[in-house]
Formats: sequence, C-alpha cells, structure tokens
Amino acid sequence: MKKSNLLMAILAGTILLTGGQAMAGKSSVELGKKLFNDPTLGGSTNDKSCNSCHAGGEGLENAADNKKLVKVINQCITGPLKGKKIDGRTAEMRSLKMYINTLQAK
Repeated sequence: MKKSNLLMAILAGTILLTGGQAMAGKSSVELGKKLFNDPTLGGSTNDKSCNSCHAGGEGLENAADNKKLVKVINQCITGPLKGKKIDGRTAEMRSLKMYINTLQAK
C-alpha cells in the first residue's frame, strides 16, 4: 500500500472511531451560549448547567484570560455537573471558550 493511501486509511479510521468529534463541527458564540445553558453538557447526570452557578456569566468576567480555561471548564463539568470531560479540540469546547470571551469585563 502506498504511504499516502495508508495515511488516508488511518485518517478515515480515526474519524470513524471518534465520530469526527475532534475535527468536525463549526465553533460559534451561539453554540457556546447554548452549551453554557445546556443541562446535558458533558453527559451531565443532574439538571445543572454552567448557567446554574454562573447566571448570565456572573463571576466569569475575567475567565477568558485564564490560560487553563479548558481545564477549569472541565473541572466544572466533572464536578458540579457530574459529567465527563470535553476534549479541548472539539467545536463544543472552542465554542464555550468563545462564549466565555464575550463575558469579558467592559
């Protein structure tokens, strides 16, 4: 098998196995806001969302400056939301970060 064909086969297999999660999807502020208010984020096992603790983004005005924002978001998802971590490369996580960026102190 040619090297290029092998690489394409590996890429296709990876996309099939992961559902394309890490590579697919378009990030947007709108999606981030929707996820911020979604009680099923990260497979949450309770009825809480990010907005339950941070109503209207309260307390997150400077969060966009945090270099470990993905880690902090995942701590909230696995803690209070009782869900599972979200890969930082997904459209979902990128969108959450984009939405949180809109909450910057003015």
